[in-house]
Amino acid sequence: MDPKNFFAELKRRNVYKVAVAYALVGWLLIQVAASTFPFLQIPSWATRLVIGLVVLAFPIALILAWAFELTPAGIKRTEPDGTSGSVTRRGGKLGAIIAGLALAIAALFIFQFLRGKESSANDKSIAVLPFENRSEDKENAYFADGVQDEILTRLARIGDLKVISRTSTQHYKSAPENLREVGRQLGVAHILEGSVQKSGQSIRVNVQLIRAETDAHVWAEIYDRKLTDVFALQSEIASTIADALKAKLTGDEKQVIAQKLTENAEAYDAYLRAMAFNREGNSAASAEKAVRALEEAVQLDPKFAAAWALLSRIHSRVFFNNIDGTETRRQKAEQALQTALRLQPDLAESQLAQAFYQYWISHEYEGARDSFERLRTKMPNNADILEVLGYITRRQGFWAEADAYLNQAVALNPRDRSLRVQVAAGWEFNRNYPEALRLYDQALKIWPDDATLLARKAGVYQATGDLDKADELLEKIATNPDNAAAVARVYDQALLRRRYPAAITFLRSTIEQIDSIPQRDEYRLWLGDLQRLSGDPNGAKVVYAQARAELEELLKGQPQNLDIMNTLALLCAGLEDKEAALKYAEDAVRLMPTSKDALAGRAAEMTRAIVYVRFGDRDRAIPALERLLKLPGGRPPVTPATLRLNPEFDALRNDPRFQKLCETKEP
Repeated sequence: MDPKNFFAELKRRNVYKVAVAYALVGWLLIQVAASTFPFLQIPSWATRLVIGLVVLAFPIALILAWAFELTPAGIKRTEPDGTSGSVTRRGGKLGAIIAGLALAIAALFIFQFLRGKESSANDKSIAVLPFENRSEDKENAYFADGVQDEILTRLARIGDLKVISRTSTQHYKSAPENLREVGRQLGVAHILEGSVQKSGQSIRVNVQLIRAETDAHVWAEIYDRKLTDVFALQSEIASTIADALKAKLTGDEKQVIAQKLTENAEAYDAYLRAMAFNREGNSAASAEKAVRALEEAVQLDPKFAAAWALLSRIHSRVFFNNIDGTETRRQKAEQALQTALRLQPDLAESQLAQAFYQYWISHEYEGARDSFERLRTKMPNNADILEVLGYITRRQGFWAEADAYLNQAVALNPRDRSLRVQVAAGWEFNRNYPEALRLYDQALKIWPDDATLLARKAGVYQATGDLDKADELLEKIATNPDNAAAVARVYDQALLRRRYPAAITFLRSTIEQIDSIPQRDEYRLWLGDLQRLSGDPNGAKVVYAQARAELEELLKGQPQNLDIMNTLALLCAGLEDKEAALKYAEDAVRLMPTSKDALAGRAAEMTRAIVYVRFGDRDRAIPALERLLKLPGGRPPVTPATLRLNPEFDALRNDPRFQKLCETKEP
């Protein structure tokens, strides 16, 4: 056959168009296989099989295109000279098919481009799961936790990475079965698993970096080192992971990753034990165990700046949480801080301790905020910094900024229940109750039986006056005396429902189980309130007097403890000691006005308003309540619904000014 006639025949039989269409379809099939098979956990050989079949079938498709044509009557063998209209029909249909395939490919290109951009960002994200302790001595678990924490901390200093907080990762097993689900929950592309075996002065660390979507190992290694090389080991692992994730490191970041906190192995061991105790929670017992371990660490190595910094932070937190608000505790926090700053003023841990001291002890909110903001460049993945910035700006009255900080913290710490509570609480404080309920419900999907979340959600219904829904939630709580949120809402519900006996019995049993004097006496205040309102004023006064005696003695050593002042003001009001009640209430307002702290100042003003009500001072009580309706909310809530329902305000019911407040619409 003449070559010209041959190519003309190829064109007439639409072999060219079939080849183009086949190539497009084949390319689409290969792309779909490559994109979806890993998600479906189909082995990689299946993708190679698809590619092989597409290639092998190509010549078959060309032969069929030469031999057959598509006509309105079906597929027919092609005659040598063609038939009238058949080529046109087949050619038109093939042209439409090719155009459609071209559009599909363009859409796939756009999808892969966008997905590629998203993946490139997600590819540099990692969660470091708890390391398994394989030591024969199971008490060495703190050491495995410490190694994991140090690797995580070094990775978190790299600005080009997204590193999930330990608070979120600690809820998972060392080697969970469904890594893809873990990655989805934490919002990361990579998971680091590991184990630590400590034997005498030697350690073995086994680590593996895994891609969460496919469960594919990116990198794995086993290290056998001496204990004295632990810092170099942690630095090497962090650097190798950063390289595997293609993270760009600045010169400062390289130095931070390689830093050695101490030359003393025993001091470092004590430091790791302190970190383990510190992670147990905010209880007085855990704090004191951590303090003792840190004091041992700095005794072994007086130049251990990071240990001094952590010691200052723990003392500051104990002071702030009113576990011990004495001058002695404040001095210990300051002394440890000054030592850390003298030893290593540029160390991020020293500067972090200073920022917490400014916030927790000095209440220098603006200075603390500036300090934490500067630290964000040194600790870009530190969720605690973002969380604290949210709390500081909230106290300053910058609610939108606070919400932005807290949402950024959630991105790095998505499985921290208390953080989710605080995000929702911000909307509750601002009286946006629908949004608060939405956020509490969002958190309850993760922790459906959590008592704190159920109690806080019940508090929203109490604020809006929907006591039936509050009852439903509170009935689900197996009330724990240590869960302050649950106890508080049980008391609030008893007050608003005016159902006293069961709550009185519950509070009596709860008080016996509480060690903390301030918390125990706050519960005594609530017990006395319910006894007084239930018609037992004498029994109430016995409880009030017992709590007052304890707290007044405690206040001598903590003269600026705002919580104690507020509780004492209400206890004295219950004992009908007007002069003392007003003094404590006014002192609290002067100590922490709303201009300095929007939340603590509101609590002090609320206490003073109740004191006014108790002593029948309507001319000061009603304007005070009117102002509280305009301030951010809190506990106990002041809303039109609670003003109508709370028996504490019964003395104001016949005053038209108060009646107007009860009809006020929420802002």
